[in-house]
Amino acid sequence: MGDPGGVGPEIIVRAIMSSEVRGCCIPVVVGDRIVMEEALRLVNPSLKIKVIETPEEAGPAPDVIELIDLHLLRDFERGKATPEGGKACAGYIRKAAELGLAKKVGGIVTAPISKEALKMAGMKWPGHTEMLAELTQTDNFAMMLTGGPLRVILVTIHTSIRSVPGMITKDNVLKTIRLAKKACDAMGIERPRIGVAGLNPHAGESGIFGDEETKEIAPAIWDAEREGIPVSGPFPPDAVFHKAYRGEFDIVVCMYHDQGLIPLKMIAFETGVNVTIGLPIVRTSPDHGTAYDIAWKGLANPSSMIEAIKLAARLKI
Repeated sequence: MGDPGGVGPEIIVRAIMSSEVRGCCIPVVVGDRIVMEEALRLVNPSLKIKVIETPEEAGPAPDVIELIDLHLLRDFERGKATPEGGKACAGYIRKAAELGLAKKVGGIVTAPISKEALKMAGMKWPGHTEMLAELTQTDNFAMMLTGGPLRVILVTIHTSIRSVPGMITKDNVLKTIRLAKKACDAMGIERPRIGVAGLNPHAGESGIFGDEETKEIAPAIWDAEREGIPVSGPFPPDAVFHKAYRGEFDIVVCMYHDQGLIPLKMIAFETGVNVTIGLPIVRTSPDHGTAYDIAWKGLANPSSMIEAIKLAARLKI
């Protein structure tokens, strides 16, 4: 369900109402009844909540939202981060991961959470990705995002720009290239073309602007090629996304968070989807945050949530 104070509950209701979602899966919400009932009153009072204990009880019911009610909240504040909301978010994610690991669901789609709320609740994880990796005991994982014709996968995720160069190692880049191939396999891309972005301007210009490309990134690409992975680069970051946009690459390996997310959100801000690659379960998420400023005003756009659910239903792990 995501953060109770954010847009998650209302975009869930709007998404579940759509024929696109009903046509690809049987949706089950993990969350709190008091929050979802408020979301129904805001978005569509004609719908009803049906509380179930397990996903096996769910069935095709267009006028019902089927909910596993965890009873974690007695009340909630709208439009702001709270310790109670952060603690509840962690509970919803933990339960969803358990259902995924037990093969009781085909995949999980996580509504937006607040990193601030997680921190306020004393949680150690900076976000969904790291939390799910620990819950599923996964060491090798990466964040992939898809929107329009672009797909990007990140070598480093939630860290400061200052920390990035030291984390660009041959092993980390090679691991991410392998996960890029795994992502393409999950999406049914039989002959993937993987491009790798450099870290520095002009991809380092042969070491003039930095040596990460020559010392770490290029050797990782060579090793991946020897493994039979169809990969090339490193390319100047200011050019590689245009190549991918024109269809020359199926996925781009990016060195840090904003390097990949800025171009993707530029073209697919309302429809982008976040996927955690490497987990033993399918996990997708809308590519936006809690949007506290518009939460609980009936203004939130469900497009990214709809796309996240549709992609989760298609992915094969």
